[in-house]
Amino acid sequence: MSKEKKSTVADEQILKSVTEQLHTSLTELKAKLGEKKFSKRIKKAAKLLVAGIEKKPVKKVIPTATKKVIAKPVKAKIVKKKAAKPVSKKAK
Repeated sequence: MSKEKKSTVADEQILKSVTEQLHTSLTELKAKLGEKKFSKRIKKAAKLLVAGIEKKPVKKVIPTATKKVIAKPVKAKIVKKKAAKPVSKKAK
């Protein structure tokens, strides 16, 4: 009674795009390891990277330029002036 995950087309396309990006960005490593080891490591890395991606519907984001910016009115602070204190003269 093992539960198997059904791979969807979206999962496969994400995996392919990640492997292609890793292949293009790690060309120096390919020369050092060799074709066979390099391809195995790329496949493993791509699977690990794709495993953390959750499939959620994409939300539409409104660009900030179209959002209306409404300035909130600022209440003026009332400043109370204090009466000047009389200067006391010390006589010696």
